[in-house]
Amino acid sequence: MFNNNLSAVGAQPRIVYNDRSQMLGFLKATYQLFAGSLLAGATGAYVGLGFAQTISTWFWGIFALELVLLFAIFKVKEKPGINLVVLFAFTFVSGLVLAPLMINILNMPNGGSIIAQSFLMTSAAFGGISIFALTTKRDFSSMGKMLFISLIVLIVASVINIFTQSTIFQLAISSIGAILFSAFILYDTQKIVQGAFATPIEAAVSLYLDFLNLFISLLQIFGILGSDD
Repeated sequence: MFNNNLSAVGAQPRIVYNDRSQMLGFLKATYQLFAGSLLAGATGAYVGLGFAQTISTWFWGIFALELVLLFAIFKVKEKPGINLVVLFAFTFVSGLVLAPLMINILNMPNGGSIIAQSFLMTSAAFGGISIFALTTKRDFSSMGKMLFISLIVLIVASVINIFTQSTIFQLAISSIGAILFSAFILYDTQKIVQGAFATPIEAAVSLYLDFLNLFISLLQIFGILGSDD
């Protein structure tokens, strides 16, 4: 659970759109990359289902690779071709990392329904919040520092729960995470309109992480509530 969002810590807009058509072009490129990222992530998750035990064994190594690829995206963001390879490599690996959780859910009696319900709710929430962010005249840029601090607290709580293994604590973390990443969708979408991202790849990565983390949060919530334990 993480979110690479420089604008959340007070970075100023880095580009200025000359006209509305330029902004719409940036948005189009961003959502095309976002859609491609979702496809690559879904492919990684599907492939990972067949190797879930191996991924679990090497989880932290694969997770470290995911972080390396994430930071690499911002190093090569303006290098055509290479930037796309790194972007889709990152999203593919993020899907692999998700596979053990999905296997655990699928092993439940209603596991398939839980995954489908989580994805549909994530998609609906993402679409609704995005439309609101693109059409509202309200400025949510002041949310940045609060969201960033909340994210740090959530990450710390998640790390603590790795050792405590508390189901109730995990349910609370996931519930707060669902709210937090819904807010990040609103915040990041509006920052795209405001020109806070220098390239569509940066914007697409932020939206992808928001979507992914919201999906994981909902998956954990429904998984816990649907468990017989």
